[in-house]
Amino acid sequence: MAADTPPPSPSSSSRFDPGDPLGLDELLDASDLAMRRTVREWGEKRVAPHIADWYERGELPDVRALARELGALGALGMTLEGYGCAGASAVQYGLVCMELEALDSGVRSLVSVQGSLAMYAIHRFGSEEQKRRWLPGMATGEIIGCFGLTEPDHGSDPAAMRTRAERDGGDWLLTGRKMWITNGSVAGVAVIWARTDEGVRGFLVPTDAPGFAAVPIAHKGSLRASVTSELVLDGVRLPSDAVLPGAAGLGAPLGCLGYARYGIVWGAMGAARSCFDTALDYARTREQFGRPIGGFQLTQAKLADMAVELHKGLLLAWHLGRRLDAGKLRPEQVSLGKLNNVREALEICRTARTILGANGISYAYPVMRHMANLESVLTYEGTTEMHQLVLGKALTGLDAFRG
Repeated sequence: MAADTPPPSPSSSSRFDPGDPLGLDELLDASDLAMRRTVREWGEKRVAPHIADWYERGELPDVRALARELGALGALGMTLEGYGCAGASAVQYGLVCMELEALDSGVRSLVSVQGSLAMYAIHRFGSEEQKRRWLPGMATGEIIGCFGLTEPDHGSDPAAMRTRAERDGGDWLLTGRKMWITNGSVAGVAVIWARTDEGVRGFLVPTDAPGFAAVPIAHKGSLRASVTSELVLDGVRLPSDAVLPGAAGLGAPLGCLGYARYGIVWGAMGAARSCFDTALDYARTREQFGRPIGGFQLTQAKLADMAVELHKGLLLAWHLGRRLDAGKLRPEQVSLGKLNNVREALEICRTARTILGANGISYAYPVMRHMANLESVLTYEGTTEMHQLVLGKALTGLDAFRG
C-alpha cells in the first residue's frame, strides 16, 4: 500500500444484515450455499410442520422414509468418497448439520450416527467386501446403521467396557450390552466395539442375527424425537469376516467419535440460531408497556450477547471445517469447538426462553425443545468435563484424566 493511501475504514454504505451480522455467507461458495438452501427447504416442508408434535409424542415416525429422503439429498456419509457417497466438503457437511439441528437435534443425530459413526467406521476400517456390502445401501438410506460403544456402566470411560468377543473355532461370539444407542431399534447393521484377547476390536453385526436385540428407551426428557435404544448381545455368533480389519485398539472408535463431534460443533449452532431467530422475531412483535419489548435496553442487551456468541460459534465452526478439509484438524481443536459451541448454544437457548417469558415453555415455539435437546448434546460425544481435560492436557502436557 502506498504511503499516501489511507487505510481502509468500516463502511456505512453496505446494509447490516441481522441474520448475518458478520457477513459470514461471503465465506461460502455457490455449492455451499446451494447445499444449505436445499436442506433448509426440505426441512421446512418435511419436518418443521410436524416436529413439535413428534417431540411431544416422543417419537420420530417413519424414520426409514426420512432416512431415504436424506439419502436422496446426499446427506448420509456425505464427506466419504465412493460407494454412492457424495464426497462433499467438511464445510458442506457442517452446514447440513446446522440446518438439521435447527429443526431438531434428533434429526441431526440420525444423520450424524449414520454417516459420521457407522458409515465412517466401515469406510475407514472395513475391508473392501464390507464397504461394498454395506455402504451403498447406507448412503441411500435403505440401510440404517448404529454405533455401539457406550455401555450402561461405562460412558466417559470406554476403556472399561465389558462387552466381550471370543473366538469359537472360525467364528466370534459377542456378549454384552450397549446403552443410549441412536438408531438402535431401526438399524440394519450395528457397529459394535468389544474387548477381545487382542484388544478392542470393531464388529459389523446384522441386527437380524440370533441373540441380538434392540430395546427402545422410553420416558426421555430430551431427544424425544429420536430413536434411542439399549442393545443386548447374547452370544451373537459372527463369521470371522465380520470384524473390521483396520480397527485395532480403542483409538479406532475414538477416532470415529472425533469425526462425529465435528458435526456437533455446527449442529449446536443450528439449535442456537433457531432460538435466536425466534427470540428476535418475538422481541419485535411482542408488546408490553405500550411498545415492543425489543425496544427495552435489557432485551436489546440479551439479543446483542446472543448474536455475538452465535456468530462467533459459526465462525469457529467454519474455521474448523476448513482445517478438516485441509487435513489439518486436530482432536484437541474439535474438543475446543464442541466445548464452546454447545455450551454457548445452551446459554443462547436459555436466554431466548427469558425473552419469550411464559411462551418460552410452549411447544408452539422451539425454544424449550432445543434447550432440552442440548442438555443431551452437552454430555454425549464427550462431556464438558472430558473436553476440558482434553484441552487441559494439551495446554499443560499433564494428564489429569485419572488424577
